[in-house]
Amino acid sequence: MKRTRILTYEEIHQKTIRIAHQLVEENYDEKEIVVIGIQPNGYRFAMELQKQIEAIDTVKVTLLELKLNKQKPLEGSIELKADAGLLNGKTVVLVDDVANTGKTMYYALKPIMDYSPHKVQAAVLVDRQHKLFPVTPDYVGLSLSTTLQEHIEVEYDSKGKASAYLV
Repeated sequence: MKRTRILTYEEIHQKTIRIAHQLVEENYDEKEIVVIGIQPNGYRFAMELQKQIEAIDTVKVTLLELKLNKQKPLEGSIELKADAGLLNGKTVVLVDDVANTGKTMYYALKPIMDYSPHKVQAAVLVDRQHKLFPVTPDYVGLSLSTTLQEHIEVEYDSKGKASAYLV
């Protein structure tokens, strides 16, 4: 199987910093931002995003994780551990590593909408632009047009450093 690296760790780090700056700029008047990472790699990306936001601004960043079956989201539960007060009236940023069709983010929004957030935004490291569901990320590290047969994989090494590959 042929793999082409499309993002190195350094490039991902730089894109994470840029997205953090965009988030802070767009939400300059917020006292708290709730960042929800979709397990597994979306949560890892969300952790890095949280670090970068906290490095550039004093806004409180609350990090939560969301679990769902990405291939078959209706088979099994969609888990978001959050108290009602934690999301009500807050800006929520849903984070994943790769956006393919929009399906994962679409289903991940369901438990968030059980609350009453002030605003919901989406951030992804790589957007493939093959939308089948009406979800378009607000913050994107890299937009990439691919064939439907190609896939993007984000991998983390033993030191927690990520690289992205076109497969």
